[in-house]
Amino acid sequence: MNYIDLRSDTVTRPTPAMREAMMKAEVGDDVFGEDPTVNKLQEKCAEISGKEKTLYVPSGCMANQLAVKSHTQQGDEVICESECHIFNYETAAPAVISNVQMMTVKGENGVMQLDEIKKFVRTKEYYFPRTRLICLENTHNRAGGVIQPIEVIKEISEFARKNDIRMHMDGARIYNASVETGISVKEYASYFDSISFCFSKGLGAPVGSILCGTEEFISIAHRWRKIIGGGMRQAGILAAAALYAIENNVGRLKEDHNKAKYFAKEISRLKEIEVNSDLVHTNIVIFSNSKYSKQELISKLKEKGVLISAGSFENLRAVFHLDVSMEETEKAVKLFNELF
Repeated sequence: MNYIDLRSDTVTRPTPAMREAMMKAEVGDDVFGEDPTVNKLQEKCAEISGKEKTLYVPSGCMANQLAVKSHTQQGDEVICESECHIFNYETAAPAVISNVQMMTVKGENGVMQLDEIKKFVRTKEYYFPRTRLICLENTHNRAGGVIQPIEVIKEISEFARKNDIRMHMDGARIYNASVETGISVKEYASYFDSISFCFSKGLGAPVGSILCGTEEFISIAHRWRKIIGGGMRQAGILAAAALYAIENNVGRLKEDHNKAKYFAKEISRLKEIEVNSDLVHTNIVIFSNSKYSKQELISKLKEKGVLISAGSFENLRAVFHLDVSMEETEKAVKLFNELF
């Protein structure tokens, strides 16, 4: 069966043109810093982000954990939103790799407000951990691809800089935010000490993320990339796909947003479905239903040819991407109507 795969935007496959770019890539040994395609990608991402230096890594999880490790010392504390990726989906890596404590703050639809963050910043008593890092996720996965408001980002950034607290953005889907708002990646990045973004989600590359920051920060991250096994050799074959993705697949992200918004609006008409279509900012739809258990609905949709995934503890998730057409989106809506 050919499934309409809405589990994630990570399921995309390289197009023929991307495969050709990979096949023709110039390569060298990246551990020696000699892969020309990796170097080209890193230079391009430094320009895109406005940061001094960047580092190509195998995954978004590694990029985020290298950021936590490079910004903190053992026993520090990191503030993040309670539903964020770093806290929920990275297998307790901050505790394992960096020996830091996570302080979660409940946001509203994934957005932490400065007044709430201030309540959790530690004072200087020796028996408290040091608040060292604040992490924001943009777009916010578990909130349904919600975009962090730029005004909120500015407020938090100004506060952090005044209080010697570092800022990291998990920008796995920052291009989705940029395309939807018109705010450049560089402007978003300017409010953070570091930013990571993925090539293997909406941009459609098979592998890889980038970590951006100061030269000193990246030199620390580079060392830790090697320690945790992220040093790749002829990685230009993969970097070529990432280059192709940022040169060709950014503008089309708006199509994914339109499909998601259409899907959310249509299934919201079903009385057993609960979805706030106003919160569908980009390509992710988070919803719940009162008719089936989560696993029942996942199974019934799979029988009909639609794949979805769990979005959080009580919700389900549908994610739209370049391998799902508008016609397939309409078919998915039809199949939902049949079930409900």
